[in-house]
Amino acid sequence: FNIEDMIPDDEMLVTVSSQGYIKRTNLSEYRSQTRGGTGSRGVKTKDDDYTEHLFMATNHNYLLFFTEKGRLYWLRVFEVPEGNKTSKGRAIQNLINIESDDKIRAVLNVKTLSDEDYIKNNYIVMCTQNGTVKKTLLELYSRPRQNGIIAININDGDQLIDVALTNGNAYIIIAAGQGKAVRFHESGIRPMGRGATGVKGINLADDDKAIGMICVSRPDAQLLVVSERGYGKRSDIEDYRITSRGAKGVKTLNMNEKVGNLVAIKEVTDEDDLMIITTRGIAIRMHVSDLRVMGRNTQGVRLIKLSDKDDIASITRIIREEDEEEEGTEETGLTFEE
Repeated sequence: FNIEDMIPDDEMLVTVSSQGYIKRTNLSEYRSQTRGGTGSRGVKTKDDDYTEHLFMATNHNYLLFFTEKGRLYWLRVFEVPEGNKTSKGRAIQNLINIESDDKIRAVLNVKTLSDEDYIKNNYIVMCTQNGTVKKTLLELYSRPRQNGIIAININDGDQLIDVALTNGNAYIIIAAGQGKAVRFHESGIRPMGRGATGVKGINLADDDKAIGMICVSRPDAQLLVVSERGYGKRSDIEDYRITSRGAKGVKTLNMNEKVGNLVAIKEVTDEDDLMIITTRGIAIRMHVSDLRVMGRNTQGVRLIKLSDKDDIASITRIIREEDEEEEGTEETGLTFEE
């Protein structure tokens, strides 16, 4: 008897707050809005808490939790407490044995850890705030341990910021807060052991830091970038020339005081939806197809109207359901500057 045989493999939206509260919510609770709307209440949070990780998974998937100190913990999606879209969730320390002075920095959704062909032909790529990247075979992370394991060696003053699952043939894009992005093939990174530190992925300025990484594998994918003041755009991947690993990169966003620094990058297509949550817990969901494709060196358009004391906290890509009901809202504060 296997408990997962009794649990339907439904699609869930998993959220993790900055203070470590986690829950899963049926995706049908969220409906689409038009770009520029003010959003709806997505998560009930305290003033000093907000949703930091947001993604879609099915009940039978494995969740791999990577901390800023480079440790890895496992959890099945159906083991995450279920709640509605306004509930707080449960403290993640009650579900996994994370250290009190550590923090979840990235969560990876993996279909299975029991298929030998799957775990021997897929890789986990990690990126740190100082621009270091590391690639390791998924097989080395396929044996869950209750107390977790070391996934990457983190140097002093650095921390893990992003993780991706690849098939060995993806292009990696790393973006920095000051608006530069570098693109290179993952073959430029040799596979390393679990305890390795990694190699330089992007050449950063002294006062800059990496804010995100994507591994592009879909031929029709585009790059979506979002700034801290709610501006964003999507551009063709080919606008970012291929360079060697460790380059300074090219401009990906025309930044100014109104736009703010870059805070997130995502791989998207016209069939995707975009979910944005702010530091005050306001959520908005929109079709990526509503965003026209722009050049690399442009400002973008306003995705969400923010109050003076609110900022973007989390952005995630959601695969759109064909039969989802759309909820229209008045488009407010739309701008089309480039």
